[in-house]
Amino acid sequence: MKRRDFLKITPAAAMGLMIGGLPIRTLAGNPLLNLLGKAASTNGRVLVLIQLTGGNDGLNTVIPLDQYSALSAARANILIPEGSVLKLADTINTGLHPAMTGIRDMYNNGFVNIVQGVSYPNQSFSHFRATDIWLTASDSTQYLNDGWLGRYLSDEYANYPVGYPSTAMPDPLAIEIGSAVSTSLQGPNVSMGMAITNVSSFYNLIDNTVTPAPATQAGHELTFIRYIAQQTQQYTGVIQTAAGKANNLSTKYPSKNSLADQLKIVARLIAGGLQTPIYIVSMGSFDTHTNQVDTTDHTIGNHANLLGELSDAVSAFFDDLKLLSVDDRVAAMTFSEFGRRIISNGGSGTDHGTAEPVMVFGKGVIPGFNGSNPVIPVGATVNDNLQMQNDYRSVYAAVLADWFQVSSTVMSDVLLKNYPVLPIFKKDPIVTTNGNNDALSQNYPNPFSKTTTINFGSVGGNVTILLFDVSGRLLKTITKQDYPLGTYQISFDRQELPAGNYFYRLINGNTIATKKMVIIN
Repeated sequence: MKRRDFLKITPAAAMGLMIGGLPIRTLAGNPLLNLLGKAASTNGRVLVLIQLTGGNDGLNTVIPLDQYSALSAARANILIPEGSVLKLADTINTGLHPAMTGIRDMYNNGFVNIVQGVSYPNQSFSHFRATDIWLTASDSTQYLNDGWLGRYLSDEYANYPVGYPSTAMPDPLAIEIGSAVSTSLQGPNVSMGMAITNVSSFYNLIDNTVTPAPATQAGHELTFIRYIAQQTQQYTGVIQTAAGKANNLSTKYPSKNSLADQLKIVARLIAGGLQTPIYIVSMGSFDTHTNQVDTTDHTIGNHANLLGELSDAVSAFFDDLKLLSVDDRVAAMTFSEFGRRIISNGGSGTDHGTAEPVMVFGKGVIPGFNGSNPVIPVGATVNDNLQMQNDYRSVYAAVLADWFQVSSTVMSDVLLKNYPVLPIFKKDPIVTTNGNNDALSQNYPNPFSKTTTINFGSVGGNVTILLFDVSGRLLKTITKQDYPLGTYQISFDRQELPAGNYFYRLINGNTIATKKMVIIN
């Protein structure tokens, strides 16, 4: 094959990288993701989606202790002994699986919100179809080709990919680790990235090297292909830069844990200054039809191993984010295509069911529960399922409205209709991160009636200063240009702005700082 022919026929699907031996897909053409990219660049917020593939047994994950008697009758051959359930600080009615000590500690420290009974009307019990519903935010009878994070049409960014990456958004708009590009990130008419794939490992990427090929004619061609793939992917440079700026600091990451390996990469890229607002990671399989537990000890077995890996990985990830001083602006949430039945089966397992708990993690969550413990009917049969309390799209609505702070119009466009916004996230009009606040001085005079002076420092590179109202709505860009290392001052004229309270935010690499200004008549 000729080299130019290889470049011509390589599929234009999604740019792929290998970091730490894991495949990474970077997605950049999705209109909604462009919007969320803008949101991330202004408020710095990042969402990490953790997909639990296979259908997680919620009743043995978040255990309704006030329903324990009915549970004992329904699933005696898999139920966690009551005395082994992990207790939570603010409730005696609900506990966690004994393998989830890390998430228990996070909950007790106020960093977990658990949404009970999450599902949708007319639940599908097919893995493929149920996953498709969650990824597209569709009704059970509705078939969509685009995802909930890819709903916007080309009129928002009609010229993509022309002009991307750009000065305003130089980084990938979404990164999915460990799987192919999921439907949730698919836009209806937009190519998702470059056509050449594979940087063989994380260290190859940051060292600008490639895995050696055999010393044959075909091997030489393969080496060339690998170099071309590495050099022509449009986001390789920014990922190299981000990876080179940060290293994982937490010592809590477990070994031989695929989810932890993925989250280590996410933490490193966030701390390295990548503005990417969406990351997707996954683990499985939670399809525990048989041997869900050890028959002699229900606290161990396949499900315990999975929940232990989840808990250890998530708690280490947020410990790392804290040490890296970026934990203020990162939230993570779990989802699975469905829950499991109330009653267990004869194989010490559970079959496909309906509602499940969704766990949301981070300093920005309102700690506690949304919803109540599921009610377990006395004498439950194989046909009984948990009742839905919260539509899964209300979880998405909270992510859009209260985490990414998009408008209600945008939210309804993404989700195709209006859904209640669950109280999952704290409502802060402006997110002040743990960036270097010394880089941004208080404007003087403050309050002011006409003009004021803003002093700031730059570590080099692009400096953006944005002005917001108290609701978090972006009003204007005060400055956006490259400033060499040093200190600077600029004059700001209120012009047509009415009297009131405002916030101005500096973004310079990994430094994000916010101050309040007051305009008077």
